[in-house]
Amino acid sequence: MVLIIIAGSIVAIFVIAYLILHQKKFGRFPRGERLERILRSPNYQNGHFVNLQMTSTMVSNKETMGTMIDFLFKKNRDLRPHNKIPVIKTDLHRLNSNENLFVWFGHSSYYMQIDGKRFLVDPVFFDASPFSFINKSFEGVNVYKPEDIPNIDYLIISHDHWDHLDYKTVSALKNRVNYVICGLGVGAHFEYWGFDKECIVEMDWSEKRSVEDEFWIHCLPCRHFSGRGLHSNSTLWASFIVQTPSQTIFVGGDGGYGMHFSQIGKQFPDIDLAILENGQYNKYWCNIHTMPEYLEQEVKDLNAKSVITVHHSKYALSTHPWYEPLENEKRMIDNKVNLIVPTIGEVVLMKRKEK
Repeated sequence: MVLIIIAGSIVAIFVIAYLILHQKKFGRFPRGERLERILRSPNYQNGHFVNLQMTSTMVSNKETMGTMIDFLFKKNRDLRPHNKIPVIKTDLHRLNSNENLFVWFGHSSYYMQIDGKRFLVDPVFFDASPFSFINKSFEGVNVYKPEDIPNIDYLIISHDHWDHLDYKTVSALKNRVNYVICGLGVGAHFEYWGFDKECIVEMDWSEKRSVEDEFWIHCLPCRHFSGRGLHSNSTLWASFIVQTPSQTIFVGGDGGYGMHFSQIGKQFPDIDLAILENGQYNKYWCNIHTMPEYLEQEVKDLNAKSVITVHHSKYALSTHPWYEPLENEKRMIDNKVNLIVPTIGEVVLMKRKEK
């Protein structure tokens, strides 16, 4: 009888896990033509995508399980703010379409208007994890919803982690997006979620696409990983350069410091704005997120005229105090980095370059 109960419990656990992992929000693995293209990529080796330089996801003297137990259960002070963070609720529908501008929504979600085109990057307005009770946003910062967003010309997705690709958000925007720009394999999620296959633009590192005259998007490396379920790195993570008639903007995505920053800086010597990750770092995963001591080196390598940091002020996905990324920003300013520090929801105007 005991053996029957144990066997039944094991079967029930597997059934529940199967049902959870097959919810639509987990997306779909690449198949068909998408998979064939992945198999031809020089960045795909032995069944998964790899970084340009050798990269361990976890770096610790402890076993990985012990590291994760420390992260999940060790008490850390000030992970979340005790008071509400300032937020501005801007009416994005009433913005002047002739102005170049940037609006940050907290973490890595932001909106840009550049030369008459609208860009939305990694929008997460609902859940930053598979389950709504995990990774809850800080109180009062999650004020923007899909209905607040105007129609979008380019939806850029840096990778398919939950805090950068939210099923509920993109599904709500589905009929108001002209093009989805993403790395190889990520388009499988969007096609599964009902997006028109023709509007999905998948790219490998070092590829560029011009979907309209004088608007180029370059897919570039970053040092990270991907995955929404139990299997990692079946889709490509990426950074991007957006080139328009008057702007060159680096969309950094997630990732640790590496040789790719200097390569990108040499390839694109006229970057007007670099949007860099600053937050959710930890010594245990220092290769795949930017540690504070490397932020200024990234700026130097890119030789960007101005910088905005993201990946902070909305979620506690690491063990550092919530305010530490803001202190990193102050240090950068003290060291003469031309850093723009917007309030969540604030409109930041971008000066057009002379043609």
